[in-house]
Amino acid sequence: MKRSKGIVVKTPEQLAGCRRAGQAAADVLRIVCGAVRPGMTTKELDDFAARTMADLGCRSADFGYCGYPAQTCISVNEAVIHGVPRESVTIREGDVVSVDITVECGGFVGDNARTVIVGEAPPEVRALVETTEKALAAGIAMARAGNRVGDISHAVEVVANAARLGIVHEYVGHGCGLDMHEEPEIPNWGPSHRGPPLQAGMVLCIEPMLTLGSRRIRVLEDDGWTVVTCDGKPAAHAEQMIAVTDGAPEILTPR
Repeated sequence: MKRSKGIVVKTPEQLAGCRRAGQAAADVLRIVCGAVRPGMTTKELDDFAARTMADLGCRSADFGYCGYPAQTCISVNEAVIHGVPRESVTIREGDVVSVDITVECGGFVGDNARTVIVGEAPPEVRALVETTEKALAAGIAMARAGNRVGDISHAVEVVANAARLGIVHEYVGHGCGLDMHEEPEIPNWGPSHRGPPLQAGMVLCIEPMLTLGSRRIRVLEDDGWTVVTCDGKPAAHAEQMIAVTDGAPEILTPR
């Protein structure tokens, strides 16, 4: 995927733009996740998301990005990320649905994701989703000036390993704000005290992608985008955009 060159430390004015874009992305995600129902197709949910973005004065940053054909990424069950919405995919009771919303608002980008359970699901699936959120929170807590990217990665890994979940290695978190994908890359595994130092003004997307079985993944050949688990077991994805400060991180996509 295209990424901007070098780590971008935002100016106060740029941080203000990132806040507006992050809030817009969070609002769209909240509304779209609240609309998930059994019987609707992922294409219907994508169309609803597009209308919601228009109502809130923003637009999809996904559509057309490197040729991506939809407004959002909606990944169901064994789909981890980058699920292309389709008329042929119907959401059913017990499904886990990852909704990834990235918007452009006033020249800035907001990016966040959440996995929702449709109705009831087995305890291990519910634990998968809850642990992914816990791993996200652990990573965010380490996003402080003076720490390093590896401190975020290691915090996510510790939570995932304690629950014996698979950690996707091939896709990572990233910088964000002026572009959808900026440096640095933020893996969800690895040793602490390594990687680029965190500075106040950096804007990061932290996004654990965890699986109920093997961490091995593949991309569906028929659309070239949807990433699925090789063993067919469910996956969960959670993402928030934060700003590094001299104190506690500032969440730009509040839940």
